[in-house]
Amino acid sequence: MSASVSGDNKKRKLKRSYVQLIAAVLYNCNIKGFADANIYQGNIKGLCVPGLNCYSCPGAIGACPLGSLQTGLLSSRYKVPYYILGTLLLFGLFLGRFICGWICPFGFIQELIYKIPSKKIRKNKVTGSLTYLKYIILVIFVIAIPLLKLVPGFCKYICPVGTLEGGIFFTYMDPAIRKIAGVLFTWKVFLMILILLTCVFCYRMFCRFLCPLGAIYSFFNPIAFFGIKVDDKKCIHCDRCVKNCRMDVRHVCDRECIQCGDCIKHCPADAISFGKVSNRD
Repeated sequence: MSASVSGDNKKRKLKRSYVQLIAAVLYNCNIKGFADANIYQGNIKGLCVPGLNCYSCPGAIGACPLGSLQTGLLSSRYKVPYYILGTLLLFGLFLGRFICGWICPFGFIQELIYKIPSKKIRKNKVTGSLTYLKYIILVIFVIAIPLLKLVPGFCKYICPVGTLEGGIFFTYMDPAIRKIAGVLFTWKVFLMILILLTCVFCYRMFCRFLCPLGAIYSFFNPIAFFGIKVDDKKCIHCDRCVKNCRMDVRHVCDRECIQCGDCIKHCPADAISFGKVSNRD
């Protein structure tokens, strides 16, 4: 019986890895862009993908929801960016942070890096407190700075995805860009390296502490249409799901849950599953 359960868990984990990989490839399937060192400008580029994926990646066929939100706030003096807000609302209401756990390319990259053998930092009160940092970043860099008509703050000063997927590639390929790359680009590369190195020791460090897109989706987690659900009739309140989760969750499908499904294997009562969620606490 235990061997069968272990086999099912491995299949589930492998299945999620395949989904993450497929999502990353679909987001960046403009292979010609890498060869030509050009950004895809086709008709679908204005559509947002659900996860964090840079618009400026040469392979990207869609827009980043965070970048689009900042651009909308920055460019519309008297108008609300209804399209991107509606898109985020749709993604959030339907899937919540399932997007983070299953179809975000940068989340997948972090998980691959975490597999590097090393001592790991277990979640604790400090990591729990640091999860609020992403909400501060959301308010200041994604909303406040663009609204003040300055710059798309998160993209310009923080986002490691843009640096990894677009900045480094185009800086390497284009001598003109290399000449104008200055202190800000150096800062972005340093921050990206620091984040990726930290992900070796700390599970999904960027998702947990810094990602404003995850912060947005976290508001929808308790009411999302699809995701992890707990059968209260079966639950024995042993808290093994919470104790074994590598995210800073307090209960299944709270704001920090990325709905990866790893908690299912730790439930002795078989009370946790995926599906349509009719009601959550």
